[in-house]
Amino acid sequence: QVQLVESGGGLVQAGGSLRLSCAASGRTFSSYSMGWFRQAPGKEREFVATILWSGGSTYYADSVKGRFTISRDNAKNTVVLQMNSLKPEDTADYYCAILRMWTPRPTLADLRSWGQGTQVTVSS
Repeated sequence: QVQLVESGGGLVQAGGSLRLSCAASGRTFSSYSMGWFRQAPGKEREFVATILWSGGSTYYADSVKGRFTISRDNAKNTVVLQMNSLKPEDTADYYCAILRMWTPRPTLADLRSWGQGTQVTVSS
């Protein structure tokens, strides 16, 4: 079973950048499509970005398109979310997830497992 550990969260001013990483254990990581979700205080967990197992396709929520970039390195078992031009409304806990199958815009039901999350706070 693949275990996921997120890192890279923190406090940043609006307009700044953060780079979130998700480290995965297990030899089957390269066969899984992956995603990032986030959950703001008092809100439901929402889709942010997904990447196909090969890295050949990516999808983004409209709210982050053009500002966030998802990438992966299958040799290093990592998925990265580069977040630029951050806004206060990006404040949330960010979670890395494994998809059950490739779904560009997954719902929570489409996810196999989660990491523990990393907190991102964007100040105005």
